[in-house]
Amino acid sequence: MKIGVIGDDFTGSSDVALTLAQAGMRTVQYVQTPSTGAARDVQAGVVSLKSRSCPVDEAVSDSLAALDWLRQQGCELFLFKYCSTFDSTRSGNIGPVIDALIEALDCTDPVIVCPAFPATGRTLFQGHLFVFDRLLSESGMQNHPVTPMNDPDIRRWLQHQTPHAVGHVPLTAVRNGQARMHMLNETASGRQRIVCDAITNDDLIELAKAAKGFPLLTGGSGIAMGLPALLGLSDSQASSWTGNSGQALALSGSCSATTLSQIHHHSANGGAHLPISIPELLNGVVTAEKAVDWALSQSALPLISTSSTPDQVKALQATHGAELTASTIESFFGDIARLATSRGISRLICAGGETSGAIVQALNLDALEIGPMIDPGVPALRVSNRSLTMALKSGNFGAEDFFNKADQILSQPG
Repeated sequence: MKIGVIGDDFTGSSDVALTLAQAGMRTVQYVQTPSTGAARDVQAGVVSLKSRSCPVDEAVSDSLAALDWLRQQGCELFLFKYCSTFDSTRSGNIGPVIDALIEALDCTDPVIVCPAFPATGRTLFQGHLFVFDRLLSESGMQNHPVTPMNDPDIRRWLQHQTPHAVGHVPLTAVRNGQARMHMLNETASGRQRIVCDAITNDDLIELAKAAKGFPLLTGGSGIAMGLPALLGLSDSQASSWTGNSGQALALSGSCSATTLSQIHHHSANGGAHLPISIPELLNGVVTAEKAVDWALSQSALPLISTSSTPDQVKALQATHGAELTASTIESFFGDIARLATSRGISRLICAGGETSGAIVQALNLDALEIGPMIDPGVPALRVSNRSLTMALKSGNFGAEDFFNKADQILSQPG
């Protein structure tokens, strides 16, 4: 294994695994830190954690355990992968994990901080993160129920999370071939954690080139595009893909505008949809058994969702408490996934980072093989040693017809 990735959630880990696989690398996504070694032919290992919104100490501990395992596999280059919208609170978890990884690696080189992912409209300019033509704080992410992003200045937001000074590489330095020199100067001035502007894929590839020899990078999946070439690993053959026949089930807990639009499109175009009332779920009126019974009786692709508008989410949190609401929803989807797969469901389509994490953990999965792209940032996945294919979609990713497209690819014959 040459490249080791630590992902702070399951959808984002699938995202970066797709990027590396598309570059021709033999890539495997692991669910939590494995207890055994990787297969000898794995070139890039992605350890997916559920550390984005857990307590800071837990996020740091889990990330260091993943780092230790990846080092044992022989990795030469490490990437800490977080969301392209920098999902985090003022206290973490991105900054504390970066600090811990730097210390564990005894790293004195510059460390790139770049969540940009142009294929999905995430760009960085003058240290500010944009989602298409909107600042991050005006993109809908300010309404995120767990990690509301109210400040688009990634330098300032990261500075809240670390006692160390934060630097910056402007786009002009990237475009003029001066990114490496700029990063070295920033580090020499005491600013080792460096937010880097990037607007295009070429900018990200240029940043990767500028970081040659540095052991640690951090960012969204976009920064991974240029990494295989640095180690001469971009000429191998990607694995073939064979989907699963049988019945599929889509599950959504995401409340993003993108996912809400996808749910509406699904329902309006012949898809079966079971919207779940959160109060009824909290009161025990709705159960996983009833939901799975409904899904198995449908002829069209069934979708079960708890997705709501931001105002509805805030009202539910105010009435029932944010933690209870979130944990009940996650447990519900985990129960559905276990029951549905035990009753013959062979394809699962999951929308939302927290939802996907709950489902993957509930199924007690070990490793996921990377298949073809469904939409930018979302690959088809095959569960190792099981007759189950999956899609794990970040709430903000995917085209309007995502659910139907995912089902087609997950069932695609070899």
